[in-house]
Amino acid sequence: MRNWDLLREMNRMQREMDEAFRGLGLGRLFGPGFDTGLALRDWPRINLREDADHLYVEALLPGIEPDKIDMNVLGNTLTLSGERTAVDSEKNGRTWHRRERGAGKFLRSIELPVEIDPDKVKAEYKNGLLLVTLPKVEEAKPKRISIKAH
Repeated sequence: MRNWDLLREMNRMQREMDEAFRGLGLGRLFGPGFDTGLALRDWPRINLREDADHLYVEALLPGIEPDKIDMNVLGNTLTLSGERTAVDSEKNGRTWHRRERGAGKFLRSIELPVEIDPDKVKAEYKNGLLLVTLPKVEEAKPKRISIKAH
């Protein structure tokens, strides 16, 4: 079951209210979000899909060396963590005009829809994309049931 998060729900409600009032020319109604770290909870961005035998996770992790990424599976939860180091420090006399690429530590846990076999998980990293193949346990795979006609 997905964990319910009050701050996430409040942020969702804030976005919906902002969208509703934007059409009236009122702009942003509430200012910054209720939880400034909320956006970091959804990083790295992932895609999760499945077929009959496997789950597949694709995680966007540009600028991070593969040996700096930690991944583990416990039950039906996949956790990715690591750290993206800052490209440029504040001490070199430059002024930032826009800084959208975050730096620092991250931790993302993804609840998987079925149990998987942690001993057979495979992962590879290509061009900033972490590709994870998670084999389903036999009990989680669909079973074909034959139907007899009378």
